[in-house]
Amino acid sequence: MCSLEKRGNLLILTLTGQNVEHRLNPEVLSSIISALSQAKAASTRGSALVTVSHGKFFCNGFDLDWVNATGSKQEAQQRFDYLLDCLTQLVQAFISLPMPTVAAVNGHAAAAGVVIPLCHDYVVMRRDRGVLYVNDLEMGLKIPELYMAFFRAKTSGWALRDLVLRGLKIKGEKLLKMGIVDAVYDGEEGVINAGMIWPEGNGMVKFMLEIYAEIRKGLYSEFCGMLGIASIAIGTPKL
Repeated sequence: MCSLEKRGNLLILTLTGQNVEHRLNPEVLSSIISALSQAKAASTRGSALVTVSHGKFFCNGFDLDWVNATGSKQEAQQRFDYLLDCLTQLVQAFISLPMPTVAAVNGHAAAAGVVIPLCHDYVVMRRDRGVLYVNDLEMGLKIPELYMAFFRAKTSGWALRDLVLRGLKIKGEKLLKMGIVDAVYDGEEGVINAGMIWPEGNGMVKFMLEIYAEIRKGLYSEFCGMLGIASIAIGTPKL
C-alpha cells in the first residue's frame, strides 16, 4: 500500500511496509492511483512529487500469487491482463500529473516494477544496493507494444537494448552511465534525502502546473497518443 504526505512544496508518496516487496495487485495499484489523484488535487505552483519506498524492494513487479490463485490458466491470464490495464491507468496518472516528479529508488525494481520509477521525470538511486531488472526474457513473456513504446520513450540506443534484451540486473552506477537514472547516492538515507531536495536544488519548484504537464505530454507525444492522453489547450500568457 502507500501513503501521501504534504511537506511544504513536496508531496511525498511512500510505498509502505518494511517486509514486503511492494508487488502490484489491484489493491496496491488502486492505492497508488488514488494517491496521485490526491496529489494532483493538492498541488499548487511550486509543487513536486517525490516517491520513496520502505524496505529492500522498491517494487518487485506484479503480484503473481494473486494472478495464479484462480485455479485456471484462462482466469490467470484475465487477471494478468487486468493488472496491465491498471498499470496503464497508473502510467496515465503519472504523465498527466501537473508537477515535476522524482523517484528515490533505495531498493530493487523488477519486471513491471521497473515501470514505476521510470514513470517519473527524474530517478535517483542508491549506489550500494538495488537493481533495475527487466526480466521478461527469463519469464518467457513478450513485452506488450505499449510498454516497448514506454521504454523507447524513456531511453534509447544501446541502453534500451541492454535493458530489454539482456535480462541484466543493472546497478545504480551502470544505470547512471546508461542515462536511465540521473544520480546515485550512498545508503538509504542518502538517496531519500537526495530525492527530497532534488526539485528545489534543480530549480523545479517555480513552474506553472498545467504548462509543465502539457510539455511533458509533448515530450512523449507518440507514447501519449498510444495511451489516448490528449493535450489541453492553454491560453497564451501576456508577453
